[in-house]
Amino acid sequence: MATSSPLTDTTFSSRRHTTHYWQAGPADGPLLIFLHGWPEIGLVWRAQMEAFASEGWHCIAPDMRGYGGSTAPVTPDAYALKEIVEDMVELHDHLGGNPAIWVGHDLGSPVVGALAAHHSERSRGVVFISVPYIPEAFALSNLLPLVDRQLYPADQYPYGQWDYYRFYLTHFDRTVTDFDADIPATLAAIYRSGNPESVGKVYRSAMITRNGGWFGSAHRAPTVQPDDALWPSADFETLVGAFRITGFRPGNSWYLTDSINIAYAHEAPNGGRLRQPVLFINGDFDGLCDITYNRFGEPMRNACQDLTVTSRPSGHWLPLERKAEVTEAMRSWLKTKAL
Repeated sequence: MATSSPLTDTTFSSRRHTTHYWQAGPADGPLLIFLHGWPEIGLVWRAQMEAFASEGWHCIAPDMRGYGGSTAPVTPDAYALKEIVEDMVELHDHLGGNPAIWVGHDLGSPVVGALAAHHSERSRGVVFISVPYIPEAFALSNLLPLVDRQLYPADQYPYGQWDYYRFYLTHFDRTVTDFDADIPATLAAIYRSGNPESVGKVYRSAMITRNGGWFGSAHRAPTVQPDDALWPSADFETLVGAFRITGFRPGNSWYLTDSINIAYAHEAPNGGRLRQPVLFINGDFDGLCDITYNRFGEPMRNACQDLTVTSRPSGHWLPLERKAEVTEAMRSWLKTKAL
C-alpha cells in the first residue's frame, strides 16, 4: 500500500535567477512538475504531490518568479512570460532535463503552454487546470473576443469577467496597496470555495472598476476566517508569511507584460500548436475561467492535437477545492495516454 511522501524544499540558483522549490518522491522517478498561479506558492500542490510521489513520481513545485522564496525583480518587464519560461528551463536542466509532465494552474497554465510550445522536447504531456491554453498568449486583447456577450453586454461590461485585469492595468498601484493593506485578510478573502449558484450570473471580477477595486471603498479586505477546506492551516500560514515578504506587487506584475507576451507567442514554432497529449481540468462553477458556457476554450481546442477535457464541480481553486479529484483525473489521463 502506497504511503504519502513528505515534501522538502530547496533552492536552485543560476546567474540570472533563484528558484525556491518543493519536491517529493524518488529523485530517479519520472518528472512531474507543478506550476502555480496567482496568488499561490508551490505548496498549493501538496495533496497532488504527496499522492503522485507515493506512486514513484519525482514531483517538483517551484515558487514562481516573484513568489515565496524565489527572486522577485522590481521592474515589470522582468515578469514577461519568456523570462519565466527561461526560469523553468534552467530548473528543468538542473533536475536532469528528462522530458516531464508539466502541470499548470491559473497563471501557471500560460507558462506550461509557452514552455510546451517553445521547448516541446522538454514535455511528454501537459495539464492545464482552470485556465485553458491560448496559443496567441494569455493577454487581455486575446481574452475579450471570447467573452460571453449575452451574460456581459458590451455596453455594460466592456471587459466582461476580465474587468479586474483592465483595472490592474489602469490602477496598478491602487490594487497592490489594497491587497497589501491586510495580507492575511486578503488571502482569506481570495481563497473561497466556488458556489454552484453563481453559474450563469455576472461574476464579481466584472465589477471591479465600478466598485473602485476588489474591496470597494474600504480599500482593504474584510476580515473573514480562512477556509480550512482549501489550505491546510500550516500551509496557509506559510503562504501568508511569503506574501508578508514579497507583497502583491511582484505577482500582480505578471499582468503588465501583454505586448511582450504576444510577441513571444508569435515566435513559437507551428503557431504554438501542441502535439503532446493535453489534459484540461475545468471548474463547473468557475465564474472567471469555465469553458462550458462560453468560447474561452476555443483557442485550446484548435491548437491541441490530442486534447482531453474533463470537468469537476468546483470554483477556480481546483487543486485545493477538489484535491483528490484533480489527482484522480490526472492519474486516469496519464494511464490512458501511457505516460
